[in-house]
Amino acid sequence: MLKGFAITPPVVGRISIGRVIEKNGKRLPEKDDQFTITTQVQNQDGWMLHPAHDVQLKRSEGAKLRTIQVMLPFNDPDLNLRVAYTQFDRQKGWPTVISDGTTCQRRTAKGMETIACAATQDCCLRQTDTKPYGRLYVKIGDEDDLGVFIFRTTSYNSIRTLAARLRYYAAVSGGRLATLPLELKLRGKSTTQSYRTPIYYVDLVIRDGLTLRDAIQEARRADAERLEQGFDQAALDEAARLGFGNGSFEETEDDLPTVAEEFFPQESDAKPAAPAAALGTMPQTLGDKLKEKLVPA
Repeated sequence: MLKGFAITPPVVGRISIGRVIEKNGKRLPEKDDQFTITTQVQNQDGWMLHPAHDVQLKRSEGAKLRTIQVMLPFNDPDLNLRVAYTQFDRQKGWPTVISDGTTCQRRTAKGMETIACAATQDCCLRQTDTKPYGRLYVKIGDEDDLGVFIFRTTSYNSIRTLAARLRYYAAVSGGRLATLPLELKLRGKSTTQSYRTPIYYVDLVIRDGLTLRDAIQEARRADAERLEQGFDQAALDEAARLGFGNGSFEETEDDLPTVAEEFFPQESDAKPAAPAAALGTMPQTLGDKLKEKLVPA
């Protein structure tokens, strides 16, 4: 295996709850209130819809796609959801630092450098443009045995919710995440920071029409059937673990500019103007509080 080159699951499509639009001559990210399932091909109008989008939309029986039936490729929660604090060089379109909250890997002129987080002023968590970046891998339908769809996000709400669900479902199912019938669900909430307007995040729940007990029984049945057929899920998880660990950065060079544009835009472009009544009273974000804790008294 080529060292320094992360081997990630083969992606056959994308899941998003937003898009990049042209506004005042600039390309800016815009949030949406529905899922969009796309291919990895863009045209002049943006990403082309994947056939799975229409299939899932018909199943949801709604005008907007707000639930997607999925399966997970791996039993290990940390393989299905990849999260790290990340900072991007927006001009070059590549990540410059990545951290798991304990150690930070930083790209420098001398190559990759590893430092301990919270131990030095150079830690990436102290820098204002560093934020959590998550990638969730899921399977939609049976079209491709090993191919996955990727959902990328920098939302604290989505990352925290998905991480919790994966851990809890792994625990109650006896580690059978890969055979548990699940669905992605779009949820809305409003906060002081959103000025009471709805913001949307992604949740992972038991498939509609099933109880948790039903889902666990189905996971056990499917797992036993796989074992009888010779499907080695443990070996697949181990292969994925080795692949992820083979490199520091998991995005391909082709994907990096798109990721930077959509999830790490220029701060001056990305921040909406605050209403006059809210000026001077903006609450701290979780990132702000974390950085404060890292600063020595």
